[in-house]
Amino acid sequence: MSAPSTIPAMPQPRIETRLCQLLGIQHPIVLAGMPGVAGPELTAAVSNAGGLGMLAVHAGTPDELRALIRRTRELTDRPFGVFLTLPDSRPYGLPRPGQRARLPADELVDCLEFAESFMEQHGLDHQDESGPPGVIPLCTPAFLDAHLQVVIEEQVPVFAAGLGTPLPDLKVLHDHGILVIAPAGTVRDAVQLATAGVDVVVAQGHEAGGPNAPVGTLPLVPQVVDALGPGLPVLAGGGIGDGRGVAAALMLGAQGAWIGTAFLAAREARLPDFQRRALIGAGDDSTVVTRSITGQPLRTLRSRWTDTWERTELEPLAAPYQARISGPVLAAALSSGRADVHPGTAGPAAGFIRCIRPTENILADLVSGARAALDRPFDVGVHPTPLVQQLRRIPS
Repeated sequence: MSAPSTIPAMPQPRIETRLCQLLGIQHPIVLAGMPGVAGPELTAAVSNAGGLGMLAVHAGTPDELRALIRRTRELTDRPFGVFLTLPDSRPYGLPRPGQRARLPADELVDCLEFAESFMEQHGLDHQDESGPPGVIPLCTPAFLDAHLQVVIEEQVPVFAAGLGTPLPDLKVLHDHGILVIAPAGTVRDAVQLATAGVDVVVAQGHEAGGPNAPVGTLPLVPQVVDALGPGLPVLAGGGIGDGRGVAAALMLGAQGAWIGTAFLAAREARLPDFQRRALIGAGDDSTVVTRSITGQPLRTLRSRWTDTWERTELEPLAAPYQARISGPVLAAALSSGRADVHPGTAGPAAGFIRCIRPTENILADLVSGARAALDRPFDVGVHPTPLVQQLRRIPS
């Protein structure tokens, strides 16, 4: 009896840019920093699939960060990075909303009363908010310095700065062979980052989930690329949810894509089940830009909290005070699985998500979809999409 014939594996599509060579990765896909979601499992899964995983940290002690880095290394031998929020978090290219020398007591009281009333109306119970001992306050220079020291000691190859200022000492990072990625929401911000010496700039547009930029991704990316010139790689971020979006980013001159929302649908993401269900049920119009959570413009899935706040005449407090108002509400909603109050942060690319899948499948589809889009001749008339076909059936 003859041995069964074997079918050779089909070669996987690949897209390689200068960014891949710089970061030591196969595909120009970088996991956007998503604190609370991108733990060692998701970070390692993105790196194992050929992209660059990004371990996102927003709380905890330096020792806890060290443990997370070492756990990530147990799951992958590929390059990955660490994402940290910088001390002076504020919107891209904008003055801090509501910035003031002191916080008026009457505004604080009004906002606290609103939050208490909201929680009572929606049956939410206060949670214990006392943190573990030894935790350095978030978004302070001390927090950043202590955690950066761990990044250096653990020889993490890439550091990604969250939105904020000032940048850490880039010379120290570069002296240890660490590459630095930082986001910009305007051309001015991108030029400042380039002047400071970052290695990769993320042109992150208005469509991104999380901290919100004033300029849309489509006009922002090529302007940043033109301003920085060919010597500095640019990642495109904001609203990129499938391979066509990756292809568009490359056509606009970016060297790769900075993707967050699409990976919220990864099996390895640290996302509660109730938020997974909210994500799958979301559409392109399910997000809202609100200051009701942090005091700064933030794109998130629409909720009863965001909608109720918008109907009031209250002005959100300056950061970080507004988070003291929204924090107990969101903590209570998280504890009780209330997607109507805390569905999670996401961008309009959530409309692409239909199910929860392994990270490797998501990344493979991003790459194959981009490759197909780049290789396909453009002719809408030959292969109309289902939506185009449907529109053609509508009588005039």
